[in-house]
Amino acid sequence: MEKIYKMSQHRFQSLSEATSHKPVNFLNPHQKSSDYYGSHVFNKKAMGEYMSKEALDSVTNAIEKGEKIGLPVADQVATAMKAWSISLGATHYTHWFQPLTGSTAEKHDGFFEPTLDGFAIEKFSGGMLVQAEPDASSFPNGGIRNTFEARGYTAWDPTSPAFIFGSTLCIPTIFVAYTGEALDNKVPLLRALQSIDLAATSVAQYFDKNISKVNATLGWEQEYFLVDESLFMSRPDLVMTGRTLIGHSPAKGQQLDDHYFGSIPERVMNYMREVEFECHKMGIPVKTRHNEVAPGQFEFAPVFEEANIAVDHNSLFMDILEKVARRHLFRVLLHEKPFSAINGSGKHNNWSLSTNTGVNLLAPGKTPKRNLLFLTFFIATIKAVNDQADLIRAAIASASNDHRLGANEAPPAIISVFIGSQLSQVLNELEKLENGKLSPEKKTDLKLNVVGKIPEILLDNTDRNRTSPFAFTGNKFELRAVGSTANCAVPMTILNMIVADQLVQFKQEVDSLIETGLKKEDAIFNILREYIKSSKDIRFEGDGYSKEWEDIAAKRGLKNTPDAPRALDFYLTKNSVKLFEKTGVLTRVEIEARYDILQEEYFKNIQIESRTLGDLVKNHIVPTAIRYQSVLSENVNRLKKVLDEDVYARVSKEQIDMIVEISERVSLALNGVAQMTEARKVANKIESTRDKSIAYCDSVKPFFEKIRYSVDKLELMVDNEMWPLPKYREMLYVR
Repeated sequence: MEKIYKMSQHRFQSLSEATSHKPVNFLNPHQKSSDYYGSHVFNKKAMGEYMSKEALDSVTNAIEKGEKIGLPVADQVATAMKAWSISLGATHYTHWFQPLTGSTAEKHDGFFEPTLDGFAIEKFSGGMLVQAEPDASSFPNGGIRNTFEARGYTAWDPTSPAFIFGSTLCIPTIFVAYTGEALDNKVPLLRALQSIDLAATSVAQYFDKNISKVNATLGWEQEYFLVDESLFMSRPDLVMTGRTLIGHSPAKGQQLDDHYFGSIPERVMNYMREVEFECHKMGIPVKTRHNEVAPGQFEFAPVFEEANIAVDHNSLFMDILEKVARRHLFRVLLHEKPFSAINGSGKHNNWSLSTNTGVNLLAPGKTPKRNLLFLTFFIATIKAVNDQADLIRAAIASASNDHRLGANEAPPAIISVFIGSQLSQVLNELEKLENGKLSPEKKTDLKLNVVGKIPEILLDNTDRNRTSPFAFTGNKFELRAVGSTANCAVPMTILNMIVADQLVQFKQEVDSLIETGLKKEDAIFNILREYIKSSKDIRFEGDGYSKEWEDIAAKRGLKNTPDAPRALDFYLTKNSVKLFEKTGVLTRVEIEARYDILQEEYFKNIQIESRTLGDLVKNHIVPTAIRYQSVLSENVNRLKKVLDEDVYARVSKEQIDMIVEISERVSLALNGVAQMTEARKVANKIESTRDKSIAYCDSVKPFFEKIRYSVDKLELMVDNEMWPLPKYREMLYVR
């Protein structure tokens, strides 16, 4: 009881401190965001102030043309970076990279360098900028590195600007093994972005010879929960796994729909303002903030950026969310499903393609020619998703995202594409075209009545479909099925790779028809017609949450793969490996290593959750339930001594029933833990990583809900003051 009292006192003290109306001292209320936006980024403005024109031109060419930066220029860049960062209070630098842990990594080195005469200087050379050597065997590597083979390298990525976080100069880098294999999420992404640039540029030049470069763009939407720090620390399951493994739903959850877009609590608003301040300093274009569907759930969203920078910014943003939260006595929950029966969190990836001429290739224009350009990329993307849906499913697979997919709050595990009924009509009209050369009358009719009207259609497009995993939303596709903890690099690598490959095929097929004598427009229409026909099954306009869709999808031959271990198998199909190798995004060794890492990550997550759940039941819940049962039993015995037998029988029945039910629930919970533990022991003896993941998925994980059911029933019976853990009704309502 004393422990609970102290926990409660700490909770209310924390709340009191956090909600006191102190002025926010991190931001001058009279200062505009534009005054300090990008102030902590080594961008072109900063480079222009600190670097020679020669060095600036070299870096610009590296960013825009992929040219290499020589060591003499790297020395100039390093000197400029050091002077700039020290002027802003930096004392250390780090190669900031994204290993296959799913998060970021950094090792800080000081600029400080002692001299022989007993003094010191600040030193940072081109060699230090360009490359560093972390221990490659200590990061997930899928067997590429042995424990005794530790060497790996981080190498500067000049396409993503350096930034200052706190007092550290952070230099975005790639991470590769001594033998050259990629050990991070950035290398495959950069390869995929190069692939989409070359393929899309080649196709776009059918329509505009001035297009010489195409960038994939990304705008992510990050959902998250906030809980009071003292409550978080009092929940071992949140600390260990990021989600609540037990906990009964509160009487009021999200059923009134009153939290979504509601008034933001003042304490949360102060937190959001500081997050925005930190983001804007580091050039993250966060623009939107709001309450999400569930109580305690919120969202930030930025303006879209070039995909490589957007991926870096999202990884940095998640770090900012967590660090700023602690200053406000919050903890951030990024897990896809931190609370049962409450809406989970996702990270919608809004993807498009933009050219050096300022054209969005997935936005229609005012002329039939521009709209044919749009249709080409629009239909090719749908065809790519149709043909490579398995890889899209694999890219969003994780133990935590399994809780969302198909759970009536996120798109299902069945991959489909939503484009709206009006654009569907456009594709249906194109499908009716006859093969071969179009007559002048047909071509005119097609351009005026079908292609030419696309802008008007999109001005009054059909409603958005939040149940679709891949939806067209006017000038972009929205990959809605990405989990909130995910690194955007993975789905963006897959999406850009498959579209790039499809565009290469499109170019080859169109050129082949042109060689037969068809005009360019006729050839394009013929190939688009075939793509529309062959990708019809992936298009779905209805309710993706419904059982009806599962039945329709099965008839169409679309896969429904609800769990991550089996979804990850799609990485190693013959078709997938061939595609990775053909596009140069991953070698067979690299993809096999990633597959092994992801399977291992899956079963280790379930293993940790299983052990944590067992500890909660045996060391927290059961002792508390038995103690309360003893209180009830003692009361019943006292009643028996002071009441007549008839009266006693009448008034003690409910208490005796409760005592019996507590015993039954305790027994069920303990028995479930014992069986789960035995299943875990069996799974742990399995050598194959994949088979071990399947065993954890099929044999260990099913016990979670059975155990939880009994524990949650006990939560409703045991004295509230005795219950050892904060409840949902305390955690979900941020004050």
